[in-house]
Amino acid sequence: MPAELLSVLVLVAVFALAMWRPVNMGAVALVAAFVLGTAYFGLDPDDVAKGFPGSLLVTLVGVTWLFAIAKHNGTVDRIVGRSVQAVGGRVVLVPWVLFLLAAAITGSGAVSAATNAILAPVGLAFAQRYRIHPMLVGLSILNGTNAGGFSPISVYFSIVDGVLVHNGVQVNAGGVFLATFLFNLALNLVAFTLFGGWKLLGRGKVQPAEVEPADGPGAAVQRWSGAQVLTIALLVLLVIGALGFDLDVGFGALAAAVALTVIFPRQSKDAAAQIGWSVVLLIGGIVTYVTMLQNVGVVDSLGASIAGISQPLLAALLILLVGGLVSAFASTNAMFGALVPLAVPFMASGDIAVFGFVTALCVAASAVDSSPFSTGGALVVANTEESERTRTFRNLMAWGMSMIGVAPLAAWLVFLAVPGLV
Repeated sequence: MPAELLSVLVLVAVFALAMWRPVNMGAVALVAAFVLGTAYFGLDPDDVAKGFPGSLLVTLVGVTWLFAIAKHNGTVDRIVGRSVQAVGGRVVLVPWVLFLLAAAITGSGAVSAATNAILAPVGLAFAQRYRIHPMLVGLSILNGTNAGGFSPISVYFSIVDGVLVHNGVQVNAGGVFLATFLFNLALNLVAFTLFGGWKLLGRGKVQPAEVEPADGPGAAVQRWSGAQVLTIALLVLLVIGALGFDLDVGFGALAAAVALTVIFPRQSKDAAAQIGWSVVLLIGGIVTYVTMLQNVGVVDSLGASIAGISQPLLAALLILLVGGLVSAFASTNAMFGALVPLAVPFMASGDIAVFGFVTALCVAASAVDSSPFSTGGALVVANTEESERTRTFRNLMAWGMSMIGVAPLAAWLVFLAVPGLV
């Protein structure tokens, strides 16, 4: 069997097995990389292991640990509360506050799962208290997470850009961020219209005492504690350092988490247990498998085949649809790790604009994160009040499944097909 076909079939089997059984897709991919690499391609185990992304591991561990501490010591609740106060307690603006907060947190380097885990419980509790449609609040958080998900210092963009740079392809980071942000902003405006956002104009203002949750770590705090002040300061320094001084986000976040744990051990002692090890394993496994394929030349061969398709725009659309379909049921991180390397030779052929294709792929693979089968969608359902949970699940199912076709097609039209005709 040709190496290209076998490699793709094994990758499909990895996704299928992880969807069929509750096993981490990254672990399956690591096993697949070892078996295929040693038994078929004749690699040494050390050669396979070298593909594990150590720098990405540091980023994921550092960021998830830091934001776990921020949530545990009440900093996140205070940020949300003060943000709502900043808009005068107007209920109609709450979904947009959550949208912008999600974009800011993810855009600062937090993984999307961490952002959703931070905001979903607070946002859905707020929705229940003030009778806001849970879909409106949930989608505002999910769309906001995606809106910030491709900032120059975000994890999503780091994965995409890392693969591109490794293959000698450059993309305008600021342009990708702006385009994906505006796309998700428009998407959230649709959700705002469909799920009763405009009806909130007639609601009264939220009282200051009602802004913060009735329970949780921020409820008992009347003034900003020392741990919260230091957390805010470190987060600001992390963003400034990353944007202005090329500070490594992973090591910066790790240093901040260590500092908070040393200075405030009681408020930080349980946060390390919330590090996203499953995400680390997931991404690490997929990237290791794809790196192994790159090292043996399979990716270049597949890319050359894609680039040889006579209708590149149609081929690009098919890739976007595949990305949206699989990402709806599996991991967006995994999809970027698998699809971007396969598409690099296709972009390098010059038939499709690099910026347009990368942006469209980012949109297509992330917009479906609103599916209830994704981490973000599942968090929205889990944090919805029980009487609304079934309806919310069905609504998210309809929205998420529609995104499988709508998001790739819309992104293809906006970023590839129409610009290619003018």
